[in-house]
Order: sequence, then structure tokens, then C-alpha cells
Amino acid sequence: MIARLSGTVWSVGEDHLVVRVGGVGFRVRAPLDVLSKLGDTGQPVELLTYLHVRENELTLYGFLTEEELALFKLLLSVSGVGPKVALASLGAISPDALRQAVMKEEPALLSRVPGIGPKTARAIIFHLKDKIIPTGLEAAPMLSDTDAEVIAALTGLGFSLVEAQTALQSLPQDEELSVEERVRRALAYFAAP
Repeated sequence: MIARLSGTVWSVGEDHLVVRVGGVGFRVRAPLDVLSKLGDTGQPVELLTYLHVRENELTLYGFLTEEELALFKLLLSVSGVGPKVALASLGAISPDALRQAVMKEEPALLSRVPGIGPKTARAIIFHLKDKIIPTGLEAAPMLSDTDAEVIAALTGLGFSLVEAQTALQSLPQDEELSVEERVRRALAYFAAP
């Protein structure tokens, strides 16, 4: 099994990259946030990998951290969740937000990920709620109802879950604002240069 690749970036595609290791190019599928963090071609890269074996295909999936790899494997353990959906989940939602959604049993947050419907979201929560370890979540604030409404409004307008969370984090936490005002200020965050 291939557990780690160290080499240089040969090329980057929409959902994968090719890592050159000793003259051989390995095609590695990776979450969108991983692809966006990689440098230009020729830059050194080290990825933790998962080799998915099917009857007629071997596919490598790559991650920058042990946490992402562990969550990917946990998602694969859920019936009905394949590697494409697991990868899309990690590209659309941060590991902390994924943990919070499972621990707080919020299927609506998970069902915003492309490829995950309400039924699959409930299955993920049911299967992973006892397996998710709350690493680092003790200090992370839980999502309030107001914040959840703001995220729902922003994702309804077409922003990704990660973009909505980033805009929400940019809002002042010490002010008591209505949902409408928080959405307006979050939209202003996207308009800022």
C-alpha cells in the first residue's frame, strides 16, 4: 500500500494532481482546499495517501494532514459514502465543522455538501457520532442558531460552506446583530477587495 508520496508537483487538474517521484508520475485525487494550497509545478510536495482498490481501478487520494486522512477513512466506513463523496465533503467543509455537525447531530449542515442528501447525512451522523474524536473542539465555539441561519442564507445564495464559514468568522462577535444584518455584513465581506 502507498501511504505517503514525496516528490514535486508535475501538474494540477480540477480534482487531482500529478506528483513526480523519481521520474514516475502518480495521479492523486485531492480535496479542493489541498489543491489550492499547493504551489506551482516543480514545487516540492508531500502527501499522506490512501489507496482505494476496486476490481478494475486503483486510485490514490492525497491529504496534507493526518486529520484529513483519518476523516476520509471514517467517511468511507459509512454505507453509501464512496471516495468521491468523502473527498467532496473534505473539500467543502472544514474538519472541525464536520466534527461539529456529527457531534451536534446537524444533518442540514452535511447535506449542503454536493453528493450528500438528507438520508446520507443522517447515516453519516448515526455511524460516526461514536467514532468522532473531539480534537480541538473543546475550545471551538459551537454554532449558534443565528450563525446557522447566516450560513444557510449564504449557501442558499451559492457560496460554498467554507466561504460562508470564513465570512461568518469575519463578523464582529461582540455585537448583537439581527440575522439580516449579519447576512448583509457577510455579503460585504465578499465584496471587499
